[in-house]
Amino acid sequence: MSGGAGTGTGTGDGDNGAERRVRIVVEYCEPCGFEATYQELASAVRDEYPDIEIESRLGGTGAFEIEINGQLVFSKLENGGFPYEKDLIEAIRRARNGEPLEKITNSRPPCVIL
Repeated sequence: MSGGAGTGTGTGDGDNGAERRVRIVVEYCEPCGFEATYQELASAVRDEYPDIEIESRLGGTGAFEIEINGQLVFSKLENGGFPYEKDLIEAIRRARNGEPLEKITNSRPPCVIL
């Protein structure tokens, strides 16, 4: 549990300078067809940060939830859309620098083909 200004002590996993290890988990609804959105987002993250750990997990109906280092930073269930890549990249940058994470509240509407 984070609670205040972290000093960076006790991480012990070979931090390179001020950069910290970042792990992303994206939980998405497969029957909803959100796997393609996950793949697109994961590709953009890996292009920007090739060393980032990003994994997927199947979630409930309508879910597209993103955690960075165990902290929920985006929820489609709350926002009704998908995150912009630039907002996720910025959240990753903040996590790598040890800055506090904020929830991503901007979202692009899901594509609906009728």
